[in-house]
Amino acid sequence: MRDEPHTVPDPFETLGLDPAQTSLYTAVLRLHRATRTDLAQAMDGSVETVGRQLDDLVRLGVVDEQSGHYLPRHPAAALGRLIARRLDRLAEESRRIDSALGSIRHLIRDYDAGRDYRSGPFTVEMASGADVLYESVLGIAVQAPPMQLATAVPDERTMTDFVRKFADPWIDAQKRELLRVQVIVPVSTVVLPGVRDQLTRLVETGGRVRTLDRVPSWFMTAGDEVAGLPALWGGNLPDHAYNFYLVRTPVIVGVLRTLFDELWSRAVPLLLGRRGEGMMQVLRLAAQGMSDESIARQLGVSVRTVRGRFADAMTELGAQSRFHAGAEAARRGWLR
Repeated sequence: MRDEPHTVPDPFETLGLDPAQTSLYTAVLRLHRATRTDLAQAMDGSVETVGRQLDDLVRLGVVDEQSGHYLPRHPAAALGRLIARRLDRLAEESRRIDSALGSIRHLIRDYDAGRDYRSGPFTVEMASGADVLYESVLGIAVQAPPMQLATAVPDERTMTDFVRKFADPWIDAQKRELLRVQVIVPVSTVVLPGVRDQLTRLVETGGRVRTLDRVPSWFMTAGDEVAGLPALWGGNLPDHAYNFYLVRTPVIVGVLRTLFDELWSRAVPLLLGRRGEGMMQVLRLAAQGMSDESIARQLGVSVRTVRGRFADAMTELGAQSRFHAGAEAARRGWLR
């Protein structure tokens, strides 16, 4: 049986060069150093047409122009450059795909929650007492560490109870990597005795804190499976003896997590502890026109540390660039 003839594909056509560009590049290779007129004669074409094609080859990086003469780059280098361009395009496409997948994750979560709501039980447990509430959180965290806990605290009494009696166990749980806390509090509660100190400890062990002028009600989500709701929405927990519902239904957890994310996007980050002070330091010095290297010398830290603090600040501020971060920090009064 005779083998079918095998045609080796032209590597430059494979990577996007059309036949005319490939032929012209081959002519430049053979002449090695030539003017537009020389190449037009070799290609039996007009100087204008060949000139436009040469400009394309120069832009693609496979030909160099020196004082009106055109020299080919080594084929391996030229091919490598084209491959690099193609890989850059593929990487960009990959980033776009990842971004698209990220943008629909919440839709996937809602789909799963709705399916579970239709097919599964609606599990609600009534509980009572502050000790039960805070111990329930730790009990859930132990089952699937590190658990992501998102909670909103609407009033001064609940906040005061938290910092006096219950913050320490949560802070200890963060140290042991059992849970990670995100909390939204009314800005008015930050000045209460002991609140700033405990929130600082919470942040230093990995938690995140933001403030709103008004928080609509207490609620929480513990991971993807459990949510906590007050017996009376909008009321404060101490006034109702800490009566609350633990709901183990994904559709409810998903709705409350969406509500929390919306409140979080409106809330203002509260910079606390060494990490917060470090972010404000680099932003203030950058606002004075100092470079990363100068900031590092001023603060007695490495350039890498400075850049890490900038990255943290951009994440905290939701900024896409350092300029945006500086403008947003100034708007929030961080640079005073």
